[in-house]
Amino acid sequence: MRFSFTEDQTLFRDAVRDVLAGECPPTTIRGTWERKDGVAPKAYGTLAEAGFVGCTASEDAGGMGMSPLDTCLPFEEVGFSGLPGPVVETTAIVIPLLEALDRTGAGAARLASLVSGDAVATYGRAGDAFVPHANVADFLVFVAGDELHVLPKGSFASNPQVSVDRARDVAVVTPSLSASTLVAKGPEVTAAVAAAELRGTVATSAVLVGLARRMLELTVDYAKVRNQFGKPIGSFQAVKHKLADSLIKIEFARPMVYRAAYSLSTGDADAALHVAMGKIFASECAPFVAKHALQVHGAIGYTIECDLHFFMKRAWALSASFGDTHTHRRHVADALLGPAQGA
Repeated sequence: MRFSFTEDQTLFRDAVRDVLAGECPPTTIRGTWERKDGVAPKAYGTLAEAGFVGCTASEDAGGMGMSPLDTCLPFEEVGFSGLPGPVVETTAIVIPLLEALDRTGAGAARLASLVSGDAVATYGRAGDAFVPHANVADFLVFVAGDELHVLPKGSFASNPQVSVDRARDVAVVTPSLSASTLVAKGPEVTAAVAAAELRGTVATSAVLVGLARRMLELTVDYAKVRNQFGKPIGSFQAVKHKLADSLIKIEFARPMVYRAAYSLSTGDADAALHVAMGKIFASECAPFVAKHALQVHGAIGYTIECDLHFFMKRAWALSASFGDTHTHRRHVADALLGPAQGA
């Protein structure tokens, strides 16, 4: 298969990159860490104005009808910038899900507020230990069996938990589900949720690749200016090997994620398999680069004053989000060999 992104896709990536470079520098992430509010409203708002937040909605709903392939590169830039907030949940999961299923009286207004960036949403399901961004979300979209519920802020109990990534809050959620919160039920919910979670997995994989790229860039820059024995540490062979190994990990993970996005967008019968493979590679890549980046930075890398922390801890948190490597390896094994007996 020969594949390359279109000019429109790369131009959209560049537009998102420019917005994030201006609105989400490390100082913005640090402010989120210090406030512990889990969101950067100005950066998120500017990204919404640029059309990215609502881009997965149809044109009739105010979006651009973008596919996972169209959004793959921009989500990579979201990871590269370290943008706080539930952009993956809102853009990749909730907006398409609500447009497909929420036919209640409040559905159109709810969708419009998300597309415009006036509201943010998060996603959870029965059995999840934690729900990310529950404390900042205006809506919680919650799946219980074959039911889809939408709960506005204040209508569900949220118990904040300590997170390794202070810019990504998590909480134990106790939703009060009722007929008033139910927006859809039945087989169409099951199918739509499965598709939504594949979109969320691909988006998270792209974010992880972006995080890895940023950690490697920070580390290369540091290795150029940090001197030992009168020389930049980047001139030492051992350091070069760590940087080269990190780059190789990224270059192997990226095409796997791109293939997953392509398969999901084109309706490939093996899309779920490709999504699992992409997440495996991305979830291994980002922590690998984080480990090597920390080793090259040395003692300064262990302090929160070092910007590396923002990206390193996001990588650790997201590597298990939407399934860790063990879960997705089981998916791959089941697809290739059939479900294990007794598994």
